[in-house]
Amino acid sequence: MAGYLETPRLILRQFSADDVDALVELDGDPAVMRYITGGRATPRAEIRDEVLPFWMAYDERGEGYGFWAAIDKATGDFLGWFHLRPHPGGDDPRGAELGYRLRRMAWGRGYATEGSQALIGHGFAGLGAERIYAETMAVNAASRRVMEKAGLRYVRTFRADWPDRIPGDEEGDVEYALTRADWEATCRSPRSDR
Repeated sequence: MAGYLETPRLILRQFSADDVDALVELDGDPAVMRYITGGRATPRAEIRDEVLPFWMAYDERGEGYGFWAAIDKATGDFLGWFHLRPHPGGDDPRGAELGYRLRRMAWGRGYATEGSQALIGHGFAGLGAERIYAETMAVNAASRRVMEKAGLRYVRTFRADWPDRIPGDEEGDVEYALTRADWEATCRSPRSDR
């Protein structure tokens, strides 16, 4: 089922209106928001009235893409979220964008890689995506490591026009990607760690 995915340590489930408090806490941490808004929190009303309805609309369409709440199987704690969605610009109909945002207490524990690999597999095996990509600021070394560990490879550095000026944005943004053919080759490899 597209609304529910499972990994060895995570449950990835659909969002509901009951997740407002967890998202407000997540987006209220300046360290979590450092490379997104420069540390500025997302207002509660924006999460309740815009963000969550937008995310839940993916589930209602039933296409298999969407935003998933990441829950720790062992504790039941909300760890953050992942998304896999069609290219927002619409100019890459077989491409999908991977994204994630995790609470600070979940950093450095492999959750981002684990959830990303699950969605990469879902995108290629379940949705027929031909290419999955992710983007971050060039200076966001931790996110870049997650992309690499999940199997994505560096494609390019570019400059995006973002509404918030963030220290380090003068270095630009980076794109990492993986094609279906490369993913399938890795899955068939006897040395694969997937």
